[in-house]
Amino acid sequence: MLLNISETQIDSIKINFDSEGLWLLNIAIAIIMFGVALGIKIDDFKRLFKKPKIVFVGVLSQFILLPAATFLAIILIQPHPSFALGMMMIAACPGGNVSNFFSKMAGGNAALSVSLTAFATLICIVMTPVNLHFWGSLYEPTNAILKTVELNPFELFKLVSLILGIPLILGMLIKHYHSEMAEKIEKVLKPLSMTVFILLIVIAFSQNLSIFKNYIHHVLFLVIFHNIFAYILGFFTAKLFGLNKSDSKTIAIETGIQNGGLGLLLIFGFFEGLGGMALLAAFWGIWDVFSGMVLATYWGRKK
Repeated sequence: MLLNISETQIDSIKINFDSEGLWLLNIAIAIIMFGVALGIKIDDFKRLFKKPKIVFVGVLSQFILLPAATFLAIILIQPHPSFALGMMMIAACPGGNVSNFFSKMAGGNAALSVSLTAFATLICIVMTPVNLHFWGSLYEPTNAILKTVELNPFELFKLVSLILGIPLILGMLIKHYHSEMAEKIEKVLKPLSMTVFILLIVIAFSQNLSIFKNYIHHVLFLVIFHNIFAYILGFFTAKLFGLNKSDSKTIAIETGIQNGGLGLLLIFGFFEGLGGMALLAAFWGIWDVFSGMVLATYWGRKK
């Protein structure tokens, strides 16, 4: 693929994000996860494991097929190295928390969505670092970036555990032993934590507005293609295994709505806000909420 001078500069862009902002982002994502966990019951897991095929299909689609298909797409498209690694990062992340809302709106299996989100969050503690390191190392341009940042899978595992795993378990324990308290906290915490998180992202990118404006057009196609492909992959994987329409919608949404906030946090934490990765992850976080809303509205109205 031919590159012009402005395009070759993309991989060297560094988006500024100070250490205080990074700590706040860490805390915001942990609180969001805690708020989500306050609505998850241990019975959700029991219900999920009564249908092991659904668990298998959900994990297969989100943590095996999506990263593998992303890798093949990168081989064919050959995007810039930091864009390619950004796509791998997104594919390695668990589903976004808003997927539960979209699944219900689409006429999917809301209980399944909540259960899969919780289960995916638990296994992503291992699968996110493993997928990013495995697929990133197989492609030479992204492997070169991984070598320069000296990505430590254990440190990545530790960070994901702290900001997702511990809040999930803590929130579920409070829900189990103090259900009424959990409901009261959840009503206040969810909107508040999301507002703080969005505010942090807005502040971070307002400080880098010129970079964002000058280079965002380079990731438009990649993000839209990747996101739509993820929905299709999830839906037809579910259909291939004989799941009903409601469950297939849920698997599609769980596969297509990835946790861009976690991706951004890992990019700022381990890749020093590498420009191409951060731009792609940030636009993904905006786009998949829009696309999820459109898809859920369409499915919800379609008889």
